[in-house]
Amino acid sequence: MPPWLLGSLCCVLAARAALGGGPAGAEAAATEEAEEKLIRVLVLLPRDDAYLFSLGRVRPAIEYAVRSLRDSGLPPGYAFQLTYEDSACGNRALFSLVDMVALQRRRPDLLLGPVCEYAAAPVARLAAHWDVPMLSAGALAAGFGAKGGEYSHLTRVAPAYAKMGEMLLALFRYHQWSRATLLYSDSNPERSCYFAMEGVHVVFQEEAFHMAVHSFDESSRHLDIDDVVRALQTGERVVIMCASGDTIRNIMLAAHRQGMTNGDYAFFNIELFNSSSYGNGSWRRGDKHDIEAKKAYSYLQTITLLRTVKPEFEKFSLEVKSSVQKQGLHEDDYVNMFVEGFHDAILLYALALQEVLKFGFTKKDGEKIVQQTRNRTYEGIAGQVSIDANGDRYGDFSVIGMTDPEAGTQEVIGDYYGKQGRFEVRSNVKYPWYHGRLRLDEGRVSEHTNNTPCKSCGLGESAVAGIVVGALLGAGLLMAFYFFRKKYRITIERRTRQEDCNMGKHRQLREDSIRSHFSAA
Repeated sequence: MPPWLLGSLCCVLAARAALGGGPAGAEAAATEEAEEKLIRVLVLLPRDDAYLFSLGRVRPAIEYAVRSLRDSGLPPGYAFQLTYEDSACGNRALFSLVDMVALQRRRPDLLLGPVCEYAAAPVARLAAHWDVPMLSAGALAAGFGAKGGEYSHLTRVAPAYAKMGEMLLALFRYHQWSRATLLYSDSNPERSCYFAMEGVHVVFQEEAFHMAVHSFDESSRHLDIDDVVRALQTGERVVIMCASGDTIRNIMLAAHRQGMTNGDYAFFNIELFNSSSYGNGSWRRGDKHDIEAKKAYSYLQTITLLRTVKPEFEKFSLEVKSSVQKQGLHEDDYVNMFVEGFHDAILLYALALQEVLKFGFTKKDGEKIVQQTRNRTYEGIAGQVSIDANGDRYGDFSVIGMTDPEAGTQEVIGDYYGKQGRFEVRSNVKYPWYHGRLRLDEGRVSEHTNNTPCKSCGLGESAVAGIVVGALLGAGLLMAFYFFRKKYRITIERRTRQEDCNMGKHRQLREDSIRSHFSAA
């Protein structure tokens, strides 16, 4: 081939390459650019509306945030593509993520959720392996605080339970207390109160506080609230509780009848998730016990997330409420901690992505994006959101107490600001325990000093039952041994589905390295 012809051919090929290879090349380039700017988001939340963080409740908040970012907040040309999958608060979350990558050949750019600890652990581990940012308003257990390894890509946009522990530590320091009884219900599958108390226990244990721990199953028909309260009398005089609102009320009524609401005890009730479903601090039910409950609640204070209101939040609340009601859900709390948190997670990701792009990285650089979500303060839907260096949101909390015992009025009496670590008491607050100093006997030794939850607080009944059962077993030892050998395999095979589920979750908890500082899971 003549040199001049070879040179001409090279020029033509170079020009064609510069123009994208014609229409087909231009189309391919445009498709590649669109793909680069499409942010695939996989949302892993349960469809079951029994959960406060169900897809039906949270989806309107996520889509509200996406709409708010369309005009400003995202780099030019970038857009979100949302995919919703049912996590079922279990292994289905992991399976959905694996199916998306293995079967559809599409790796998400962002994971939202899961919330439940048992579902979140394996997903968080895989997110770290695949370099995918994971933002969640859940996974609040203390074990997820170790971000150095398998949970490195997890950022929690709601205050973890340990943050609430830090708030209670500040409260205890204010009152000069160093001893506490932790009382909680451990009955629901996600074990919210268990993990909440674990967070408190971890913080108190680091300060060498003296603790007594009691648990109970509020769903049990054999539960005797009087027994629970009698067990409290053998513990410490500052009692921190976590249970449903009705159970808390029954405990306070029993404590009042047993003479524990006279200034010798201080009761604190944890209201989880800014929802009345957990720890509703109101004494009023419109029944015959209201008068007695009002007196008892003068010695109860409720810990809740600090509530702020701004004009945009009102609009957001109305839109979420309207969307949720269209799905047939009618309730008191349409906007809770999870609804707010997942809205703010979208905003946080958008801010982090912008920072990453400035430095020449892309949406595929997950670790870089995760780094930009940390040590950051930004404006969320309900106020400022601050994420610490570990990827955990600082918690701002309020203490609600009865300010008018005659009328039964309950108001905020103190606030805790997590970023500053500051607890502030509001003016004109009078504590029922003698000028803010509860009469604690520091030399008193609790009979229940173990850090393992006591599953049955009716100790007298258990002892008697143990003696009777022991005698019966002793009398029929040979028969029992024979039956055990013969029926052992059948018994194992006939375990109920619920028992299988519970055992599997407990085993999975350990395998997922959510290491409990509270008790063996």
